[in-house]
Amino acid sequence: MEDDLVARYAAEAKAAMDAESQRRIAETTNPEEEQRLRNMSLKNLTTSDHFVPALLSRLGAVRAALDGHGGGIAVTRCMDSEHGLEIVLDLTGACLSCGAAPGTLEGVKTDLEKDQEINSIKFSSALLDTFDELGREFILAHGKVEFVDP
Repeated sequence: MEDDLVARYAAEAKAAMDAESQRRIAETTNPEEEQRLRNMSLKNLTTSDHFVPALLSRLGAVRAALDGHGGGIAVTRCMDSEHGLEIVLDLTGACLSCGAAPGTLEGVKTDLEKDQEINSIKFSSALLDTFDELGREFILAHGKVEFVDP
């Protein structure tokens, strides 16, 4: 009984957070442009100025955190393999110094890897230098992301 209550509360909290995130994203973006970007093939955009906006358009709730806190993503490297795009990202702006960055990285990876054209999302090892020692240790031990040399 107690487990059911906890699960129900967690589901309600998630639904409320998702709704609030979508509301915030809608306030700062053009819904038609976001849909247009989501419908474009990422493989056709890898050398285009539209690549990062197309990636951002594929993010869920983590997009609201990026936009709302003055952060973003930058592509460090992108390869088109036989299995799909293999992308290495950096965080930009305020995200570099944010204590929530480990969760942001995981959210970005999870959301983008849902796209059929993306095989993997990894992050630049240079990001590790933006964390203090404790933050670095935490993300390396518990983060569900991989860091590679740029």
